[in-house]
Amino acid sequence: MSTRKATTVLITVTGPDKPGVTSVLFAALTRHGVEVLDVEQVVIRSRLVLGVLVSTTHDPEGLQELTEQAMASVGMHVDVEIGASERSSARHGSSHVLVVLGRPVTARGFTEVARRLAALGANIDSIRRVADYPVTGLELAVSASEHTPEADAELRAAMAEVSVRAQVDVAVEQAGLTRRAKRLVVFDVDSTLIQGEVIEMLAAHAGCEEQVREITEAAMRGELDFTQSLERRVALLAGLPASILAEVGRTLELTPGARTTIRTLRRLGFRCGVVSGGFTQVIQGLAEELRLDFAAANELEIEDGKLTGRVTGEVVDRAGKAVALRRFATEYGIPLAQCVAVGDGANDIDMLSTAGLGVAFNAKPALREVADTALSQPFLDAVLFVLGVTRAEVEAADAADGLVEERIEVG
Repeated sequence: MSTRKATTVLITVTGPDKPGVTSVLFAALTRHGVEVLDVEQVVIRSRLVLGVLVSTTHDPEGLQELTEQAMASVGMHVDVEIGASERSSARHGSSHVLVVLGRPVTARGFTEVARRLAALGANIDSIRRVADYPVTGLELAVSASEHTPEADAELRAAMAEVSVRAQVDVAVEQAGLTRRAKRLVVFDVDSTLIQGEVIEMLAAHAGCEEQVREITEAAMRGELDFTQSLERRVALLAGLPASILAEVGRTLELTPGARTTIRTLRRLGFRCGVVSGGFTQVIQGLAEELRLDFAAANELEIEDGKLTGRVTGEVVDRAGKAVALRRFATEYGIPLAQCVAVGDGANDIDMLSTAGLGVAFNAKPALREVADTALSQPFLDAVLFVLGVTRAEVEAADAADGLVEERIEVG
């Protein structure tokens, strides 16, 4: 008995998105007895693009006519390609996910990203929008021509260079289960979770703000050993009333998007906390308010109701931050590969290098050079978009909980 050779047919439907289009198309395909090989659909600003790759052993021209009639009945345009290649339907999975963030993402900026990917031999498999507020975020699934540590490093370096030139943030992560398996996020506090530096706020009360700021900036640039800089700065606070600690704690101002970020991560089951080179007595109230799972910071020594100008216990310095991350990951039974660290200064280098994903947030150059990705937007919820959480999902979850936040003009 002879068998007819199968012919592949690619059907692309476009037009206004409305109910019934897919059912009408597949009813027609059912009548022709085709085998469905692949289906992809996307809706952009209420415009539908639906692609279906099928295989048929019957009259492909008859299938084309039947499909055109069916789509005309619902006011849609259809293109039919007989003999389309089946190779494109074989999905081996993308090697990387890139998240492009900007305020806005310009055509020029996106073109720079696309051109550099092409020059590296990387293919953009798909694109989706993950955010429209407070930044525009586009998530690209990308297949690299090579998947080696060297090629991965080259891709990251290329996107870092494009990020500066095109004035967009480009986060690069390996695709697959690892990206979706993150379970613990640790934040630095000063200039990351909150705006400003706590020790400078304390110094303002002690009348030595300028001296402390100079030491802080040198340490964050990596020019001073953090422990030494901490000792020198704390010494300037000697004699300050301990009551000032609570007063400063009440005035801490969160970075825009911080509450949204913590709230959303907690909904997703993440363990969230802070590891800070700052001071426990100042940030403890904030940790309780945000319902953080853990916190590590330095302890200011107090005698007779006043600061002595010294810290007690083990210093949470650059190395200490990484130690704290490992400790919390062990306590919660979470592999380091499933941990995320977010920080802004040179003293965060070890912590970000230890985590599976290190995010430099409005960071100094020393940290940007070693981080997995760098964000320059002043909104902490950009971290959510890097993790694959969309703005629409955040807002839907907030609405379900009765939380409605008014969007503030940021452009």
